[in-house]
Amino acid sequence: MEKTINLKELFQSLKKRLFLIFIITVIFTAISGIVSYFFLTPIYQSSTQILVNQTKDKNAIYNPSEVQTNLQLINTYNAMIKSGAILDKVIEKENLSMTSGELNNSISVSNEQDSQIINITVQNEDPQKAEKIANSIATIFQNEIKSIMNVDNITVLTKANVGLLVKPSIVLNMTLALVVGLMVGLGLAFLLDYLDTTIKNDKDVEEHLGLPILGAINIIDTDIDSKNRSSKINNSEIRGESIGS
Repeated sequence: MEKTINLKELFQSLKKRLFLIFIITVIFTAISGIVSYFFLTPIYQSSTQILVNQTKDKNAIYNPSEVQTNLQLINTYNAMIKSGAILDKVIEKENLSMTSGELNNSISVSNEQDSQIINITVQNEDPQKAEKIANSIATIFQNEIKSIMNVDNITVLTKANVGLLVKPSIVLNMTLALVVGLMVGLGLAFLLDYLDTTIKNDKDVEEHLGLPILGAINIIDTDIDSKNRSSKINNSEIRGESIGS
């Protein structure tokens, strides 16, 4: 006989193990919050922007070819910003206890398509240090590009501010842990229900023994039955007294 899925029985089974599901979900969420807050190293991010644009006279005429040249230089500038020639000077200026390779891994350089603005983003465990490194990169690159490429087309557009916390995201981690804990709790509840082979009702008897149910004996509450009997006796005595009076 094939076993059919009864949604009502399924929900009743989950209802019986609701406390187990709740406990597992709370444990997963709490562990995620504790690990994220006390054990994971916080990372702060600070960003600055530089503009690639040739310095012009006020009376200079706009030239589209110069803009196109600046756009073509941006990929070169992106690579130069993360080069040892720039980062070594940043390490020296900020007195950083890291190599240029380690500093390179904490920096990202990007720009929007067809944009002359370059974004320099720095991540560090210290929010103030992230700010200083980002501003130093922009300033040193602006000064060094004049001697390296003999051009003066870099302007610091936006200075970096004190870094903001980006990792770990405690709320996000706890939310993911809550979902995972809920799924684990539901899965465990289904597993326990599947492994439970005890006979609970007449349907289980028919399923396991393959025999039809001819009848069922209900459980009688002896306390209620004795109360009903005593009340009947009292009522009969009262009626007898009423008739005899």
